[in-house]
Amino acid sequence: MDKTFVLDTNVILFDPQAINKFGKNKVVVPLIVIEEVDRFKKDQNENGRNARHFSRIIDDLRMKGHLVDGVDLDNGGKLYLTVDTKATLREKTTIDLNVNDNIILGAALSCKEAGENTLLVTKDINLRLKADVMGIPAEDYGQRDVSADELYKGQRTVEVEEELINFFETEKFLPLRDIGIEDAQPNEYFIMHLPGNDRRRALGRYDQKKEGIVPLINLREGVWGVYPKNVEQQFAFDSLMNDDIQLVTLVGKAGTGKTLMAIAAGLEKTVGEEKYSRLLVSRPIQPMGRDLGYLPGDVNEKLGPWMQPIFDNMDFLFGQYRTDGSASYEDLINHGLLHIEPLTYIRGRSIPGQYLIVDEAQNLSPHEVKTIITRAGEGTKIVLTGDPFQIDSPYLDEVNNGLVYALENMKTEAIVGHTVLTQGERSPLSEAASHLL
Repeated sequence: MDKTFVLDTNVILFDPQAINKFGKNKVVVPLIVIEEVDRFKKDQNENGRNARHFSRIIDDLRMKGHLVDGVDLDNGGKLYLTVDTKATLREKTTIDLNVNDNIILGAALSCKEAGENTLLVTKDINLRLKADVMGIPAEDYGQRDVSADELYKGQRTVEVEEELINFFETEKFLPLRDIGIEDAQPNEYFIMHLPGNDRRRALGRYDQKKEGIVPLINLREGVWGVYPKNVEQQFAFDSLMNDDIQLVTLVGKAGTGKTLMAIAAGLEKTVGEEKYSRLLVSRPIQPMGRDLGYLPGDVNEKLGPWMQPIFDNMDFLFGQYRTDGSASYEDLINHGLLHIEPLTYIRGRSIPGQYLIVDEAQNLSPHEVKTIITRAGEGTKIVLTGDPFQIDSPYLDEVNNGLVYALENMKTEAIVGHTVLTQGERSPLSEAASHLL
């Protein structure tokens, strides 16, 4: 075996199947990791579920042989559990071995000094720094071969001749081969403009079935009183209002209109067009699954602080644009057309015929976002919004999170649309603060 991978506890809590992700190599799990995982197993959140899952995996492997001596993994690798070696490690290092992270670091040091090609795998930045000081190679766990800037943008700009733009505007269609592109993703958006003149342009979406670019949905009357303010928002609304696109991912910084546009489109589709039976708006309570009982009041009062950003958008939509005496969002809630809730209890549910919006989806793990998307029943549309650079979970980052995981792994599907929003439209003050502070 070429390499020895020593795993930290946070890797197991992020992905309980991690021991099977290192090929035909040696995987080492220090005993202190098992003890730390054991402390999480009673939690009713994602960490608890992953801890219990990992414990079952290890228990099954135990039947194959003595874990200290190593047991074969299905992928050709070998798993070892290492016991506490504090006594021998104290002689080799001055680090405090009463700290669990340092014990894991010591286990990696022991493997390295035994002549093994050792790599410590941890999502803890400080532990990676400690490993560097000790001369131990260390890496994060998850997708690291791309940076946030290299992720799929969902749109591109191309230069085309004027006759092609004229043809597109007349025929409402342009074969993709005519602009010399062969690698477009389904529902990818195009800004087509003249060479050297980006003011003469046309906007379109790649339709995989037609093998060409089609115009965006006409939004002359707006969406629930909201009008797109830039090209990116036009692309976003096209995905949100397109019934053939069943999963939409909107990525953007604060103030770009992600949540507002998603809710406006959901209201239009549910209340205006009656395409869906209900608009379900949700967001993760961070950490996801935490008991709500520490807040006073009934369940609605407990949810208030967590759901307030959604209520703010509702107030904006109904307060500023719906002044014709129509129903308030409280009336829609009372009639069952609108439901606002946390994601805490979504596991095990089936959600048919609904327009589901998940806000702050960057705080979801890949497993959590899979759980949510697989809840979709017949006729349900799911919208994931978030900013990968505003993550609250200690186990996630801008590349390894549920929102990015979903868009990168599902971008080749014809029922998926994606837009990156970069232009802030909340206010000049908000946009200035976003860039300068």
